[in-house]
Amino acid sequence: MENMERLRVLELYSGIGGMHYALKESSVPAEVVAAVDVNTTANDIYKHNFPNTPLLPKTIEGMTLQDFDKLNFDVILMSPPCQPFTRIGLQGDVADPRTKSFLYILDLLPRLSKRPRFILLENVKGFETSAARDALLQTLRECDYSFQEFLISPTSLGIPNSRLRYFLIAKRPPGSFSFLTSAEIMEGFPMSGSPDNLAAPHNHPTSSESEIEKTGTIIFKLETEQELERKRIQDSQETVRRLQDFLQEGEEDMDQYLLPPKTLLRYALLMDVVQPSSRRSVCFTKGYGHYVEGTGSVLQSCVDVELESVFKNLELLSEEDKLKQLHQLKLRYFTPREIANLMGFPADFTFPKHISIKQQYRVLGNSLNVHVVSHLIRLMISN
Repeated sequence: MENMERLRVLELYSGIGGMHYALKESSVPAEVVAAVDVNTTANDIYKHNFPNTPLLPKTIEGMTLQDFDKLNFDVILMSPPCQPFTRIGLQGDVADPRTKSFLYILDLLPRLSKRPRFILLENVKGFETSAARDALLQTLRECDYSFQEFLISPTSLGIPNSRLRYFLIAKRPPGSFSFLTSAEIMEGFPMSGSPDNLAAPHNHPTSSESEIEKTGTIIFKLETEQELERKRIQDSQETVRRLQDFLQEGEEDMDQYLLPPKTLLRYALLMDVVQPSSRRSVCFTKGYGHYVEGTGSVLQSCVDVELESVFKNLELLSEEDKLKQLHQLKLRYFTPREIANLMGFPADFTFPKHISIKQQYRVLGNSLNVHVVSHLIRLMISN
């Protein structure tokens, strides 16, 4: 890996630059020759952080075969829009116009004057059962790529956040992977066969995790014994760091992040509440900070109070007393910076002044875990 020439990377659906940060973190010698995205908010953030990277604010179908050939890239990193494939976005799949650009890429791939040596794709869980994925694998086989599919959550890197995602890495011959590939989708990182132990240190099974993502969060006071047990297990997993390592304590005015009374009353029983000492949090989605249910965990910032005691006879109380009880917990949303920390964005990643907090939550919810992708880039490229 040391004496490799710099790889030319094309970053498609670049968003706020998660793939670019992963590439930097992987320390693979490479440069992003172009990033492509149509979302103006995401593009403002990308330009703010990567002012020297050419950013093309256009649709992928708006680019011709010649445009692609001119870029002369060795690597494609891409995170196609996931709505068509998510269970939430009800499976329009291949017929969905948002899938059009992805199918367009698959159509171009065999016709490029120089096929890229490496391809990495990220998507939501559920993509693996879609028609788009079938088309992808068929194209890769026709073009003679070796590839491996994964379902990985950041918890397998010791990060206290669930975000189970589908990944595919592909390599064109003569190269082959440094690990044993499998026709099955791998859950977690491969265990060995990789330099500097870049295989993840701890792959505890995430079977419960795929369950969580399916059901959304079943929560605290309405939760089953089984749920409580799962949370206890997650919190006892010492290979996973505690949330406190990722928090911005006392850095900012945190009051603006406290849950408003209306929200407390309405959703108290549906929230996934975590403490700074917890080793888990549920997946943050783009509606976080705006919708409560199923969009991410909330933090109990006053830990002198027992969560259980506050919730004990809550439904029997008047609204006023209910609020009094709930206020003791000082429940707050994670800040955008804290979510960025959990998602592996470095400290020098910032938002331009004009991006609202709601927009920050939205773009982060659409992004990816930088550490997970950085591991996969190294795994893809090492011989």
